Order: sequence, then structure tokens, then C-alpha cells
Amino acid sequence: MYLSPELLNQRIAELIFEKKGSDVKLIELHKVTTMTDYFIICSADSDVQVRAIADHVEKQLRNEGKKVWFKEGYKSAGWILLDYIDVVVHIFSTEVRAFYSLEKLWSDAPTRELKDELTD
Repeated sequence: MYLSPELLNQRIAELIFEKKGSDVKLIELHKVTTMTDYFIICSADSDVQVRAIADHVEKQLRNEGKKVWFKEGYKSAGWILLDYIDVVVHIFSTEVRAFYSLEKLWSDAPTRELKDELTD
């Protein structure tokens, strides 16, 4: 099943919010690199929640016909990466996210905060 990167971003954000992910940001990379079009970054309160969010995103998208191309970080779980080619999802524990600070690394790319439509 094909989902445009924009629709995939929206769906991934919905799935993250279902597992109570927080501080969800969308970084638009297509103007600054050819690596991918978007990063979605979110935080979780614990390694268990990091895994729960990653598992939920991967399972639900797979059930909807969208398989992850590459995944990494399940052993350490402080940072799990799910690569959907056009969209790369970074799920961090709060501490690990602060340490790596991807938002600062990609500060030349437009970034916006994504909100949970159900709670706002």
C-alpha cells in the first residue's frame, strides 16, 4: 500500500500518541539532504515505553500494508529507529534524546511540533 510521505507522517504521529509518546517533532529534510524526506522524533519516559511505541507503530503499519525497511536499536531501547524510506522515525527515551539532540544537528531544516488531535 502506498501512503504519501505526508499521510505516513500523520499516521505515524497518531500511532505514537496512542502509546503516549511526547514532544513529537517533524523535521522536513527533503530540502537539505537526499537521505530521506522526513524525520519524526518523539520521546518516551522509559525504555519499556520506547519499545512499546516502536512495536505499535511497526505492527499497525504492517497491518495496513506498510512494512518497515530497516529497524535498529531494539537491544538497547534508549533509541529505536524505524526506517520507512521517505520517513524515518526516531523514538527516544527522554535522556537519550537530550544527549543526541537531533533537532540541533538538523537545525537548518524546517521543524514543527506535532500535536495529539484527540487531546488538544
